Amino acid sequence: MKTALLAILLTACSILLNSCSTMPEEHYDVLIRNGTVYDGSGKQPFIGDVAIRGDKVVAVGTLKNASADNEIDAHGLAVSPGFINMLSWATVRLIYDGRSQSDIRQGVTLEVVGEGESMGPLSPAMKKQMAEDQGDIKYPVEWNTLGEFFDWIERRGISCNLASYVGTSTIRQNLIGEVDRPPTDEELEKMKALVAQAMEEGALGTSSSLIYAPGVYASTRELTELCKVAAKYDGIYTSHLRSEGNAFLEAVDEFLQICRDANIRGEVFHLKAAGQPNWSKMDDVIAKLERARADGMAITADMYLYTAGQTGLDAMFPPWAHDGGYAKWVERMRDPATRQRLLTEISTPSNEWENFYLASGSPDKIILIGFRNEKLKPLTGKTLAEISTMRGTSPIETAMDLIIEDGSRVEAVYFLMSEENVRKQLKLPWVAFCSDSGSFTPEGIFLKSSTHPRAYGNFARLLGKYVRDEKVISLESAIHRLTEFPAANLKIKERGSLKPGYFADVVVFDPATIQDHATFEKPHQYSTGVQHVFVNGTQVLKDGEHTGAKPGRIVRGPGWKKE
Repeated sequence: MKTALLAILLTACSILLNSCSTMPEEHYDVLIRNGTVYDGSGKQPFIGDVAIRGDKVVAVGTLKNASADNEIDAHGLAVSPGFINMLSWATVRLIYDGRSQSDIRQGVTLEVVGEGESMGPLSPAMKKQMAEDQGDIKYPVEWNTLGEFFDWIERRGISCNLASYVGTSTIRQNLIGEVDRPPTDEELEKMKALVAQAMEEGALGTSSSLIYAPGVYASTRELTELCKVAAKYDGIYTSHLRSEGNAFLEAVDEFLQICRDANIRGEVFHLKAAGQPNWSKMDDVIAKLERARADGMAITADMYLYTAGQTGLDAMFPPWAHDGGYAKWVERMRDPATRQRLLTEISTPSNEWENFYLASGSPDKIILIGFRNEKLKPLTGKTLAEISTMRGTSPIETAMDLIIEDGSRVEAVYFLMSEENVRKQLKLPWVAFCSDSGSFTPEGIFLKSSTHPRAYGNFARLLGKYVRDEKVISLESAIHRLTEFPAANLKIKERGSLKPGYFADVVVFDPATIQDHATFEKPHQYSTGVQHVFVNGTQVLKDGEHTGAKPGRIVRGPGWKKE
């Protein structure tokens, strides 16, 4: 009896094993095998496989009984979700060249744009000005609202995903223009309606940039009222603070007050202490933000990994000089009496406005990198001190003359921050990362101007210099703060993690070799070490080279009302 029963069991097992061996294998579009998987959670990595079908990740783990049209052996390489650039200026560059080369080659799959200003909503006057203000890159302004821009650029084709805040400066300019006055009650209601419209079109939240006109003219009350609207759609408020220098602590207080009164999540753009006299304030700022977090406020920040920032020469002028826009600014600089007043105010320390000329400490720490006037382009890469000597005029007068001659604010790099603070901020678990720059290709029209090396190197610099070489933070922590952490802050669904059902934004890179190469002298140099990048399941980088594919999509915020 026992012998017969054993024979039956053995037969059954044989049938089962044979059926298993003949079961059809699971087939995928893409199978990334044997990689060290960092899933975005910040937990320890594991050796495993990632399977993609269509635009989604469908399996993560050990997938032995599987095949794919495209199989990648990632042995010895890191596999992670695509990186999120929390403050990008890629928009205009993507219009010209949708490949987003300098960021894609660092693993960035989502560009978040809209620091204070956004591509909509635009009034007819704003559309006209946008067309007139274009530099080397020309494009038709064929949209009015932010939602229409989203549709327009997605149809045009981009390799990365794109998301945007609605800029409070854009909202203000739409109704008031560039003048220094508060909105009327009626205008404020219209401004709030424009914020609501943008949130329903997919904006992530509101943003402000409070050292530049016309944003600098907005009161705390005005910003709070606009943020209350965004909060109704579960949006976030992100801010370039009113001061990162002499009034840094007061500016943080204003930011927290707005977030508290509007009951809205908040993020500080490019956290930094600008100007050597202000470097010591960073400890107090961190303490303020951490107290707010301990009190239950949803407060975060982002940063880039350099001791110099990039903006325009307008950042060395008092707010009243910009009242009425560029033409009025030039008119004031040309008037002898007003020009003398500007010379005095720019050279005099003040807590009333942000002065990057004094914050940099010296005109030899200001590099001019972007001109519109072809005759001035040979000055690209020279310091303000050098050009001042060449022209025989004072540095401040030289800056004024260049702005007038160029017909623009003139792009500049300012050395403002300390390496000690960069490292201090880097260790904060509630700080994400941004380039605060465009995404370039080192060819053609892009070479007509210089740029900040962060445009080509910020994310590779994080993973190479600060993670691998100097071990300031762990790789799993860095990846978490590049992926799942910012996606959660922005309330972005199904992105930022390697999980089944999530969109297949995936990066494969070599932690042992990833490296930035861009310098202030030669910024147009790609980073290296990223091998493969997928956006929405389509490969945009293969063996370190761009495929030309443009599968990028608009990533909309939590208030989006799909038509």
